[in-house]
Amino acid sequence: MLRQYELVERVKAYDPDADEALLNRAYVYTVQKHGTQKRASGDPYFSHPVEVAGLMTDLKLDQETIITALLHDTVEDTLATIEDVEKNFGSDVARLVDGVTKLSKIEQMPENERAAENLRKLFLAMSEDLRVLLVKLADRLHNMRTLHFISNPDKRRRIARETMDIYAPLAERVGMYEYMREMQLLAFEQLEPEAYATITGRLAQIRSTEGGQVDEIALHIKQALAEGGVKVEVSGREKHPYSIWRKMAERHVSFEQITDIMAFRVLTDSTEDCYRALGVLHRTWSMIPGKFKDYISTPKSNGYRSLHTSLIYENSMRVEVQIRTHDMHRTNEFGLAAHWAYKQRGDGPDGQVGWLRDLIEILDTAADAEELLEHAKLAIYQDRIFAFTPKGALYQLPKGATPVDFAFSVHTDLGASAVGCKINGRHMPLRTPLANGDIVEIIKGADSEPQLSWLSFVVTAKARAAIRRSVRQKEREETARIGQELYESIVARMPMKIGKKALNGALKRLDLDDDTALMLAIGSAKLTEKDVMEALVPGSAAELPDDSFWQAPARSVRLRGLPKNAEFTLSECCHPVPGDRIVGVKDGRRIEVHTIDCLTLGEQDDRRWIDLSWDPRSDGATGLLRVMLYNRLGTLSEMTGVFAANHANITQLSLNSRDDLFGTYEVGIEVRDLAHLTRMISALRASDAVAQADRV
Repeated sequence: MLRQYELVERVKAYDPDADEALLNRAYVYTVQKHGTQKRASGDPYFSHPVEVAGLMTDLKLDQETIITALLHDTVEDTLATIEDVEKNFGSDVARLVDGVTKLSKIEQMPENERAAENLRKLFLAMSEDLRVLLVKLADRLHNMRTLHFISNPDKRRRIARETMDIYAPLAERVGMYEYMREMQLLAFEQLEPEAYATITGRLAQIRSTEGGQVDEIALHIKQALAEGGVKVEVSGREKHPYSIWRKMAERHVSFEQITDIMAFRVLTDSTEDCYRALGVLHRTWSMIPGKFKDYISTPKSNGYRSLHTSLIYENSMRVEVQIRTHDMHRTNEFGLAAHWAYKQRGDGPDGQVGWLRDLIEILDTAADAEELLEHAKLAIYQDRIFAFTPKGALYQLPKGATPVDFAFSVHTDLGASAVGCKINGRHMPLRTPLANGDIVEIIKGADSEPQLSWLSFVVTAKARAAIRRSVRQKEREETARIGQELYESIVARMPMKIGKKALNGALKRLDLDDDTALMLAIGSAKLTEKDVMEALVPGSAAELPDDSFWQAPARSVRLRGLPKNAEFTLSECCHPVPGDRIVGVKDGRRIEVHTIDCLTLGEQDDRRWIDLSWDPRSDGATGLLRVMLYNRLGTLSEMTGVFAANHANITQLSLNSRDDLFGTYEVGIEVRDLAHLTRMISALRASDAVAQADRV
């Protein structure tokens, strides 16, 4: 553990103007506040924040960040408050400490919700000051280094999984590859101990049997480049054990079949020398086709710049070579932290963290903890492709991204209005996976909107969040509309006139904010007709049985306005029910009855139309619904249970389509009237089994 004077000397070495007294006071403060607290290793607890501060000095960060690292656990784990921190160390440090501190109010939440809320706060704090992220990553790295001291294996695995899924990719997304690799290695050891032991054992065996082969190859590369007139530094290493394991898993191959276990790094003085070195290497050894990547001309979104190539060395050995300048190397290893001094001058590389803005944008669209965690994992996913607009603008997307993902990455409005696309000039389906270098043109529609079915193929968090937000808003509007219709039906059947005063009284009795909240509650089946009637006029529904509004329909259909001796049928295209506005289309003595808004009426000669209405004695017809169920066990049973609970008889049930996520059914049900059918749709939409329900 760093002693007090050692930490101060480290900071003063790269920042002579640092406030030595303030640093000393912060060190003493954390020691005093953590007192006799112990870590699982048995070390004093304050050793952890001191080591995190030491990691920050390795990155040469400013004194406020060093002090934040020293204090980052005081508010969470001691009696200190944010107000105490602000009083002693200033508002900037207090804000940074608050950004890193976990929310105490969520400690009783389920594990996934607690993780989601911590991430939400971290991302919001990151959007205001990225130093929060740097301290958080150093905090997680040191915790991973001491993870083996935790005796509970389940807890170790949970922390390792969270590190692998969130924090290691997050480190990669801001270019801190040193942190990413060490986090992955430590998490891999906990999550796959047998695979870790096997791979590290094989690597040790290779080192012992092949002696200095890595050094020998590095020397040959340096000599070849020197003969080509390029001054370089060359270093070699074996591939990262987790990287080897992931490649084995993705390719379904054994360790012996991994041919490019060795990797070499070439550091030059200039960008021009990088390309000269590449030419020399390709002249000296054969390159492997398809393995060359130029991240200098097209950097990764986190600012990573380098040339990557794979060569066939002697005896058909494959080796990977990365070529970059010294400046690129520091940025590549420490990413955002390497740029902090420039950012403080106001000309920092804001573009490399532009993805953060998208992440912040979708935070408030997540409906629950699972969705937030899903968005976070998607937004920091590391494997990327490049695609272009027709005008040449470049966008980076995850592998597997589709034109819909591309459209939303360009602009949310473009994604929402997409109806088709061209990829490299050819019309293609919106679900087509994009390849590296594709030119994508999005075709817009004037009145189009995001479709629920897109969720089955989009892969970016921004697209998924926007689609879900649109679908939820559409469902909300439709639910409110249904609620309004049901409310008007209830009011029409009441024996007295219902005015604004009665409505305001009902809102107060039901503890609802406004009319819209009432319509949503009615439309989503949270309130029954009896509840609404009783709230409007207390005592008016006291004598009614619970099922008085939910009677099973009869099958008697009677119409007014029919010619004498005419026969009629209810159209199969729109399935009218009592309560719909209807019109008849005459064909000889036969009349076909349609709803007034049926699309097929536009194809009929309006001179054959007959104005019809329902006879009040009509008390039943068959409506047709299209219901999209989540594709999981028991959802079909839940749907039929909704019909049974609402006294509706199923006359037809057919499966239209099915994929991994959804199954779409057409369901014919006997209902009493339009209000009964509307209630049925409302009840379906309130079910967790149902993704979407509409009248056909």
